[in-house]
Amino acid sequence: MRILLVKTSSLGDVIHALPAVTEAVKINPGVRFDWLVEEAFAEIPSWHPSVEQVIPVALRRWRQKPVQALRSSEWRAWRKVVRNRNYDLVLDAQGLIKSAFLARLVGKPVAGYDSGSIREPIACITYKRKVRVDRQQHAVERMRQLFAEVLGYRLQPASPDYGVVLDADRVHRRGDYLVWLHGSTWASKLWPEESWVRLSRLAVDAGYEVLVPWGNQQERDRAERIATHVEGVSVLPSTTLTELATVLGGAAGVVGVDGGPAHLAAAVGTPLITLYGPTDAELTGSWGPQCSNLQAEYHCSPCLKKSCSEVSFSEPQPCFSTLTADSVFTLLREKVNSSCTTDKLQSVDEGG
Repeated sequence: MRILLVKTSSLGDVIHALPAVTEAVKINPGVRFDWLVEEAFAEIPSWHPSVEQVIPVALRRWRQKPVQALRSSEWRAWRKVVRNRNYDLVLDAQGLIKSAFLARLVGKPVAGYDSGSIREPIACITYKRKVRVDRQQHAVERMRQLFAEVLGYRLQPASPDYGVVLDADRVHRRGDYLVWLHGSTWASKLWPEESWVRLSRLAVDAGYEVLVPWGNQQERDRAERIATHVEGVSVLPSTTLTELATVLGGAAGVVGVDGGPAHLAAAVGTPLITLYGPTDAELTGSWGPQCSNLQAEYHCSPCLKKSCSEVSFSEPQPCFSTLTADSVFTLLREKVNSSCTTDKLQSVDEGG
């Protein structure tokens, strides 16, 4: 059975679909997946050995100039690729109007969430098969249930296996560096800059090097300010997603805020602490055996708002005052030490 999986964005959402692919193929080896994904995230499905073809789509770019896009050879080439593949089913795991539109264009039966399970209910009008999945659970679990219902198998209790395959030499040999994932698309998700500085001092004093990646100019400026305050902090150059995944995979540990890069760290199995203020760790927390999610203990957390009504834009989020750098570093050291012990035990078991 050949399936076209439509999960186009965002970074975290694409990563959340990986365990469902792993599980589906493990239970039914006859299932084969292609993956339709936004061009900015096309590297991610390519890391999974059960994804045969990654089909990038530039919907974000095309929507800026729709007439030009429709007339372009790029659009026609995309239509030709998806039409020429002999799919048995299209699985829309996004559940948005844009993803339903793309799924419909493939010209094959489409399955996805029902109207009560998605943010844009109109998206499922053209689905042939509709599945009800409780929205009040983690995104990874929702995805697993969708796949199981559509493909007809029973879910098994297990830790998520993202199936990511990268450079094994770097991914499985932990380094003596830590990584701070400080950026997010929501200003309300940002941990105070002074907290990152304090955390960096604690890490460097403990003998670690600290690496700070960035994804845009604003994040780069913040990373450089952190590095200016603490000797031993290095700002990474611009990286691809694959390069970032490799850096994260080799780290002793990672601290991040709620965002795609933190989910990437979870996918490569690095000891990870993710900080949650306005968002809900129960629904979108980093997912995996090496992950710890710290939810702010504040009267309105999680508020699920992109901006805080209690402070001005330039002030720190008050909810994050309950997540101190000292407490975060204490937990991080515990996780790193525990991971090192586990790695050593596994090495002995394997004859290393």
